[in-house]
Amino acid sequence: MSLNSTPSADRIHIGFFGRRNAGKSSVVNAVTGQNLAIVSDVKGTTTDPVYKAMELLPLGPVMIIDTPGIDDEGALGGLRVKKTRQVLNKTDVAVLIVDGCEGKKPCDEELIALFEKKGLPYVIAYNKADLCVSPSEPAAPNQIWVSALKGTNIYALKELIGRLAATQENQRRIVGDLISPGDFLVLVIPIDKAAPKGRLILPQQQTIRDILDGNARAVMIKEDQLKDTLASLGCRPRLVITDSQVFQQVSKDTPAGIPLTSFSILFARYKGNLALTVRGVKALERLQDGDRVLICEGCTHHRQCDDIGTVKIPRWIQEYTGARLEFSFTSGTEFPDELSAYSLIVHCGGCMLNEREMKYRLQCAEDQHIPITNYGILIAYIHGILRRSLEPFPELAAILDSEAR
Repeated sequence: MSLNSTPSADRIHIGFFGRRNAGKSSVVNAVTGQNLAIVSDVKGTTTDPVYKAMELLPLGPVMIIDTPGIDDEGALGGLRVKKTRQVLNKTDVAVLIVDGCEGKKPCDEELIALFEKKGLPYVIAYNKADLCVSPSEPAAPNQIWVSALKGTNIYALKELIGRLAATQENQRRIVGDLISPGDFLVLVIPIDKAAPKGRLILPQQQTIRDILDGNARAVMIKEDQLKDTLASLGCRPRLVITDSQVFQQVSKDTPAGIPLTSFSILFARYKGNLALTVRGVKALERLQDGDRVLICEGCTHHRQCDDIGTVKIPRWIQEYTGARLEFSFTSGTEFPDELSAYSLIVHCGGCMLNEREMKYRLQCAEDQHIPITNYGILIAYIHGILRRSLEPFPELAAILDSEAR
């Protein structure tokens, strides 16, 4: 991941949906100006969602997603439809491609209902305008006639998508709203076997950029350099931000009065619902023998021998609760629809997920009344430093106090 490129999770996700042979892939290719998707007269050519991160003028950095037909059939077709529905959970703007010569079908109406249920801004593009005898005028501002073959109204479609996309941009900051120009921050970044060779992980990159955008200053150090660094600075830092894995040591080495938090906690606020995940961590107190805990990561990576998600966190939970628990693990795009079997969900910071997908996962847990928390929050709680690590967010003190009662 280049420091100069926009992370996929921070790009507006534009999903193209519709029936087989409505021309989804042809419209995608016309919009992007390249042969991103395979086009064929054979129904069901697109068998899996196709993702492409790109610059799409006049929108800027986006993620384009071409999906299988929503009317696919058979056992395999059913799996493809399921994947298409899953794409909705990460889509910021939906584009429904309708065969203009045939008009909307019940499955198109079903998609529109799903868009509206999820609060998705959407465009209806009636394709094949060049083949229809007399295309009618669009019935609503979010509808447009296009021809992927002739290029008719493709630029107008991009403009329409762009107007809707502008309403979906995340205006929140990772840390920028907590600091002022000229502030000084210390970032504690362990460099161990799990650290990617030659680079920083995405949350660290993005936090550094957000600090620079706020005209503040930061120094990056390893955990064994914190004491000497604080002693030699000559000024009190506005905030210390640490990797969750070394939370306990960093808390010990950071004097009282200096606010402390973690990258994971910052991302729980940036992409999700910090209050919900703070409340969820209290479920640790209720875990009993035989309870199941789901641990979720938004990315897939090679597991190290002491992996944080599959080794360290289960070990810390077992040691804290003293209960014999069952652990399940998911990664990447996999997230169960049915969560009732679990007594607690522990999720990573979600740096590789866009805001909409992270909030969808949180909402699934909340709707099914399953407590959900975050790596950094859980680690801080287990080590008795959660209250301190939430000092930058005083509005959450009431949650901790009410939960304590």
